[in-house]
Amino acid sequence: MSHRRYAVVGAGHRASMYIDAITGTYADRAALVAICEPNPTRAAYYVDVATGRGFDAPTVWHPDALEDMIRTERIDRVVICARDDLHAPLIVRALEAGADVVVEKPLTIDAPSAAAIEEAVERTGREVVLTFNYRYSPRNSALRQVIQDGLIGRVTSVDFSWMLDTKHGADYFRRWHREKKNSGGLLVHKASHHFDLVNWWIRSTPRRVFASGGLRFYGSENAADRGIRNRPDRGTHDGADAFELDLRGDERLKALYLDAEQHDGYRRDLDVFSDGITIEDNLALVVDYASGATLSYSLNAHAPWEGYRVAVNGTEGRVELDVVERGAVFADEGLHPVLDPSASDAGESGSLRPEGERLLLQRHWEAPVEIPIHSEAGGHGGGDALLLSDVFVGPGDDPLARPADWRDGVQSIAVGIAGNRSLETGLPVEVAELGIRLLEKARV
Repeated sequence: MSHRRYAVVGAGHRASMYIDAITGTYADRAALVAICEPNPTRAAYYVDVATGRGFDAPTVWHPDALEDMIRTERIDRVVICARDDLHAPLIVRALEAGADVVVEKPLTIDAPSAAAIEEAVERTGREVVLTFNYRYSPRNSALRQVIQDGLIGRVTSVDFSWMLDTKHGADYFRRWHREKKNSGGLLVHKASHHFDLVNWWIRSTPRRVFASGGLRFYGSENAADRGIRNRPDRGTHDGADAFELDLRGDERLKALYLDAEQHDGYRRDLDVFSDGITIEDNLALVVDYASGATLSYSLNAHAPWEGYRVAVNGTEGRVELDVVERGAVFADEGLHPVLDPSASDAGESGSLRPEGERLLLQRHWEAPVEIPIHSEAGGHGGGDALLLSDVFVGPGDDPLARPADWRDGVQSIAVGIAGNRSLETGLPVEVAELGIRLLEKARV
């Protein structure tokens, strides 16, 4: 079997999922040929990972030489794990240089860059794969199956609340995500996952968005209002409190960030109550869909527990998904960031909010019925393994249509982009007016 030649662009924490797959489960069909990363310490970390597993050392390239890397190393596929605002130019450049692209969500952060990706795909005819791993989580797949089977009839509305706790949610306010120019805010960076789920669950496209929200917990002004003052500017120092992250306490974070900051000045452990935060931590949206359904959505990034609740109403009943990923966060357990709480040790939560998940179907005139959720070991209840198989082997005949491409990526970020515009104007925003042709066509 011939090996597809891969380059990973962006050597931060998230790159490990793909590098582990290429040098592990899929080593019989994939080869890590190059790493494209401006920080030499981070690049060297993953070179050592590859050689430590017995593979040839991947070459290291600066992003300025992306096209030369693709041509010189005969790259078939580029995996982009860079900062969100860099996705679009990297995608366009990779496509035009002759490589297909696998990209982490979100596809990009604004309407002009989404339009640029669409034009590049049409111009080159190449492939862009989005890695929406939440689709593959067994509980989310089970909800899709209930709706797809017509058990609640035609969907009329969705109520969706997502709680990020102070162990996970706070982490977005320490790193580059805290500036909206880098991430599009949580409406784009984080909630694009959630909006994709709704688009996929109900098989419809967003049409109009009204948003409200703001920065109400993190940041220096909010801290001062609560009497919190005179804090250190970062968590890696000789004192600690419940909201500080000390990079010295985690071997990987130390290697990728603390030991690397000498080259670019990027600090991964900024105080969540410092100046410079331009994203929101409390958000609420109303989204109208082409099918006639309405979504009410909320996101809280400083909750005392982590999980989400979804209720989908239909003409023949209602289905509810309740998920507790972590029932409580305790000040003495440390705040090491958890990228996937569903794959972690949730710790002690007490009997009143136990970790778990439940999917209930209740049709009109009938008693509720619990729908079984069949999870496996691994991230997202085994969903990450299914996703990686689709990425590296190729999707098979999936009756739930879980594999996603750039079109799904555009539809997911459209809600967040329109939501950000609504936050700025105080008015509802028509998605088709964002200036992206795909969305204009979908209006018909």
